[in-house]
Amino acid sequence: MWSFLVTEFRRVLLDGYPTQVTRHGDVLVAGDGREVGVDEAIHLPPTEPSKIIAVHLNYASRTEEFMTKLPAAPTYFQKPVTALNTHKGDVVRPEGCKWLNFEGEIVIVIGRTCRNVSPDQASDYIAGYSIGNDYGLHDFRDTDAGSMLRVKGSDTLAPVGPGLVTDWDFRGKQLRTIVNGEVKQDDNTDNMEWDMNYLVADIARTITLSPGDMLFSGTPAFSRPVQPGDVVEVEVEGLGKLTNRIVTGPTAIRTDVGAQPTESEEVMSTAMGGDWEFRGIRTPSKDLYPSKIEEKR
Repeated sequence: MWSFLVTEFRRVLLDGYPTQVTRHGDVLVAGDGREVGVDEAIHLPPTEPSKIIAVHLNYASRTEEFMTKLPAAPTYFQKPVTALNTHKGDVVRPEGCKWLNFEGEIVIVIGRTCRNVSPDQASDYIAGYSIGNDYGLHDFRDTDAGSMLRVKGSDTLAPVGPGLVTDWDFRGKQLRTIVNGEVKQDDNTDNMEWDMNYLVADIARTITLSPGDMLFSGTPAFSRPVQPGDVVEVEVEGLGKLTNRIVTGPTAIRTDVGAQPTESEEVMSTAMGGDWEFRGIRTPSKDLYPSKIEEKR
C-alpha cells in the first residue's frame, strides 16, 4: 500500500539494496533512520510498474507545431518496462542512429488497482506524479510507426524520477526541458487537451491499471534531436528535476537481421518538428496525423 502522508518519496540503492526513502530537504531518510544526501544517492525509478503507457498528442503547442488536428479522444502506445531508466541514468543512442529526440513529460503513477472508473473518481487511484522523458528513436519510425515499439521502447528510453510526489495538484504547472543549460521546451499543464484524471479513466475502461503503473501524459512543442554528450533536464514545477546524459551505445545496430535505421521524410519531419524545411508546404510522405495544410489553401 502507498503512504499518502509524505510529500515525496524516492527509491534508491542504499548499502546495495533497493530502499524507499523520504525526502527531507537535501537528505533522503530511510524508514530505519539511515540517511543519504540527495546528490549522492543512486536513484532507482520511483516504482516497479507492470506497464508503461503513453499518450500520443496532448499539448496544444505540439499539435500546432505539427499543423495537425487532435482526434476526438486520446490515442496511446505502450513502452516496455525494460525501457525504464532512472534519474541520472545514461540514455543510449545506438551506434548507427542519429534521430534521438527528448520529450519532457509528467508521469502519472497509479496507487491502487484501477478499472472502470469515471474521470471524477480517477484521482482516488493515483498515488502521485513524477517526471519522465519519453525519448524517441525516430530512426525506426518507418518500420514501427504503428506500434512505436523500437521508436519509444528501446532500452533506456524511459527515464522517470527523481521521486514521486503524492500531494501535487497538476493544474497550472510549468514544464520545461533544458539541454546543456538551454531551455528547449516550456509549457503549462493548462494547455493539455486531456488532463490526468481523464487519461487514467480512459485507459482503465478496458485495461486494469495496477499499483506502480505509469502513464506518460504528453509532451509540448519543440522536441528535438540530442547528441551523445548532451545533458537533458526536465523540470516540472513542484516535482523537481529529472537529469540524464546521452551516450553512444557500446555496439552498433546489427545489420544481419531486421529493418535498419532510416532517414526518410517521415523520420526527419517528426524529429525536426516545426524546423522541418517543408513544414507548412506539404505533408511528409507517411503523415500519421490529419494535416491542416489543405485547409490553408
